[in-house]
Amino acid sequence: MSRGFDTDDFRDSDSSRDVSRGSSRGWNSGDSLAEIHREEARTDQRNQEQPERPDKDRPPMPREERVQAILAQRVRTKYADRDKTYSLRDSEIHTLSEVGTFRVIAREDLIQFAYNGDRPRMENDLENLTRQGLVETRGTSVLKRNSRQVVTLTKQGQQLLRRHEFVPQDQAVYSGLVKPKEAAHDADLYRMYQKAADDIESEGGKVLRVTLDYELKEKLYKKLGESQEHGEVYRDERKQEIAREQHLPVVEGKVVLPDVRIEYETQEGDRDRVDLELATDHYRPQGLAEKASAGFQIYARSEDAGGLRRVRDDHEIMTAILRL
Repeated sequence: MSRGFDTDDFRDSDSSRDVSRGSSRGWNSGDSLAEIHREEARTDQRNQEQPERPDKDRPPMPREERVQAILAQRVRTKYADRDKTYSLRDSEIHTLSEVGTFRVIAREDLIQFAYNGDRPRMENDLENLTRQGLVETRGTSVLKRNSRQVVTLTKQGQQLLRRHEFVPQDQAVYSGLVKPKEAAHDADLYRMYQKAADDIESEGGKVLRVTLDYELKEKLYKKLGESQEHGEVYRDERKQEIAREQHLPVVEGKVVLPDVRIEYETQEGDRDRVDLELATDHYRPQGLAEKASAGFQIYARSEDAGGLRRVRDDHEIMTAILRL
């Protein structure tokens, strides 16, 4: 979950988490809630039709074509790493890279997005990766009915990705869980990313890098911490500088971090970015309004979207809330 940072302290503040497709980035003050409703209705309809529509009724998305090419390679290659040797095929390296980039991914989302729905292939790959000590699978809750199976890298998996440069050097790679109680929320970030990335690629863009709030937060802590010994005026000025450097908004004195940032190249060859946030039913009107002001693209789980949209309408907050 992304957090806001005040100049006076670095304590996490849920009220400063920001989100949404639309706010200041996608909608201006002249846009009406009716227009936002139409946009949401279109995306809801598309989400509903997509699983029901046979593949032959639409051309494959770029992501699906890339995955298909990866799945076509079935031979495993030996990779030496210190005192161990791992046997991996391309689809297993792809899985390690995806999980490492997003820290935690639900098994069902891996099947859908990293394997184009090929469950047997995913299960075979995951069994091989687990046997070699590169990934772990765990539940998100001690309550069985509320638990989802999610996948994370082990330290061995993280080190293998780095040493063999299976991911770009500037791409952060994670292992394990930071806060197990947030695993369910964090697992949904991968699904949210896929929806936004498909939109980018459908317009001719190319995703270059993914940044989670962990990385943005770490940079902020470090830079803001260096200014703690100076006066308040200096800290305020420095905060504004850091926000500009990181292309982050400041809302009511807080630097606001998205859950996920996508940096991409447009069809015209320009470099751009989009900040994504996963909203939950815990958001209060003031918090939702702050998130809209930050200009983030907001998504919500289907079970949360209706309530959040009602709050948005009641308070005339100009931001779309898209369903996962």
